[in-house]
Amino acid sequence: MKKEIIAGNWKMNNNKEQTLALINELKPLVKDAKCEVVVCVPFTSIETARKALRGSNIKLGAQNVHWAPKGAFTGEISADMLVEQKVKYVLVGHSERRQYFGETNQSVNARAKAALGAGLNVIMCVGETLEERETGKTADVVTKQTLEGLEGIEKDGLKKIVIAYEPVWAIGTGKTATAQDANDTIAIIRKAVKKLYGRNYAKSIRIQYGGSMNPGNVKELMAMPEIDGGLIGGASLRAKDFAAVVLDR
Repeated sequence: MKKEIIAGNWKMNNNKEQTLALINELKPLVKDAKCEVVVCVPFTSIETARKALRGSNIKLGAQNVHWAPKGAFTGEISADMLVEQKVKYVLVGHSERRQYFGETNQSVNARAKAALGAGLNVIMCVGETLEERETGKTADVVTKQTLEGLEGIEKDGLKKIVIAYEPVWAIGTGKTATAQDANDTIAIIRKAVKKLYGRNYAKSIRIQYGGSMNPGNVKELMAMPEIDGGLIGGASLRAKDFAAVVLDR
């Protein structure tokens, strides 16, 4: 049985004081969680979060990683820097990175490989825009993103990858795909994984839904057979809401 995974993506929110307060409020609320729990915090809060999370069941995540081990890459963070801070998970290819900062399937693939090479677990995000959805391109887009994002990654590496389906049109808008639509698209992503690695690996990989999952829709979404967890944005900034998503399934 796969262990479900709920990951919070704090995005560009919370200074160190706010990070400490949120984690201290969250820890007792999710201590009995049966799923894997991750919080992906801003780079400036990683050390504070690491210390606050010590001894808890919550794993520390970062929001991006560079493909090079070091060098003239102003504003970037290497995988080894994250490992030094005991980070366990890192996001790559988030829709906001693709939309605002020019991420491509190839750069996502390079970042994922660097993270895996350093021993990090990767949450690789895929998803279509509203225009792509309305013109019937969803299957083609998420398939291409999945195939190219995983290109050259060996089967052993796949064990440390989680895929998050996050339709761009549902991020931060309050809109959400129907549970059936989310399930159907994740089935398409799983089919792409099967094409690369075979049936068993496709069945075993965990695929999250990341389009505005919250306490109001988590039960319906998590009841779908293809959905193995959630990548939570706004609701992860409120301890009680995030805990409700973690526990109320």
